[in-house]
Amino acid sequence: MRRSWTVNVRDLSVIGATGSVGTQSLDVIRAHPDSFRVVGLAAGARLDLLARQAVEFGVPAIGLAAPPADTEAEAVAAVRRALAAAAAQQGRPDPVEVIELGPGAPARIAARPASVVLNAVTGAVGLDVTLAALQVGTDTALANKESLIIGGEVVLAAARASGAALIPVDSEHSAIAQALRSGRADEVARLIVTASGGPFRGCTRAQLETVTPQQALAHPTWDMGRVITTNSASLVNKGLEVIEAHLLFGVPYDRIEVVVHPQSQVHSMVEFTDGSTIAQVSPPDMRLPIAYALGAGRRLACGARPTDWTAAATWTFEPVDHEAFPALRLAIEAGRAGGTHPAVYNAANEVLVDAFHARAIPFTGIADGIAAVLAEHGGGGTAPLTRDDVLTADAWARERAVRWIGARG
Repeated sequence: MRRSWTVNVRDLSVIGATGSVGTQSLDVIRAHPDSFRVVGLAAGARLDLLARQAVEFGVPAIGLAAPPADTEAEAVAAVRRALAAAAAQQGRPDPVEVIELGPGAPARIAARPASVVLNAVTGAVGLDVTLAALQVGTDTALANKESLIIGGEVVLAAARASGAALIPVDSEHSAIAQALRSGRADEVARLIVTASGGPFRGCTRAQLETVTPQQALAHPTWDMGRVITTNSASLVNKGLEVIEAHLLFGVPYDRIEVVVHPQSQVHSMVEFTDGSTIAQVSPPDMRLPIAYALGAGRRLACGARPTDWTAAATWTFEPVDHEAFPALRLAIEAGRAGGTHPAVYNAANEVLVDAFHARAIPFTGIADGIAAVLAEHGGGGTAPLTRDDVLTADAWARERAVRWIGARG
């Protein structure tokens, strides 16, 4: 984070509005109609839901990455029909003045005037959204961790140049940001990032060879999309979060630890040089970190329930089994290597997750494939890093991951 957050946040654009984080962010906004005005919404392909959201919140500009028709005229007509249907259903006028269509639509919405852009897109495609917002000086709330992880110094440089803030939305990084308010930067000894352990905590590598996609999606505490839930099961997600923590807070990798905390009540901790550890605690509910991010450091009631301290409970903390879950170590190695290594790690993983769900590779093949692609990448870093470097490395890693999957027979 590069500067203090603006106290009176008003105009907000939500990119990835129809996904899990996007819809929960609108829940928060719905609870505080006098504090926020939604000025932009963008989504992938869920036109009907996007139209309903736009009408409900009176949004003047919307974007759809996957147009609902082949020609622009037909696509615009389809969007207008969906908006008209939503307006009729809600008894409200159609407020939309601007319709952006195509793969670049989310970034174009993010570049429009706003106080804050919430980037809730999943995957590497969120990079252009983050850069578009930062380059026009808009504070950016990051639920799309991949854009910072793969963009690295490119994203940080864009924030520095414009003076825009990077605001964490992930529960772990929100927890760290909250805990860091307890001390000065030079008093921080370690960041401790907690991991639930996912559905396969305690499994051996041999047991993981035969798990199914359905089992991987059965997360014990969080309700997330397919990619993030699978990443949580493999600990890829936790590896990405370590890289993100390093970039957001400027703490070296050797002072960032990961511990398994199955109950998901302690969302992360900061250990200070005097031996004190400050933890942020709450039941798992993404509305809380979303509200903290959108509230610009203020605490907004968001419907999240507090911890019931009168109920008996046991919280446990365990070390990570790196033999069964090597993806965490691979992510940290990629982060340390810098350059385009994190982009290669992330891109390979996205392809391998799809392959696992298509039953083309076993669950353990995700980490094995990442390791193989990273090994082939070799040096691969450039200084200074550019957006084109990142996207080139991303495309290269996807092609190599596909080739690795094919070579398995």
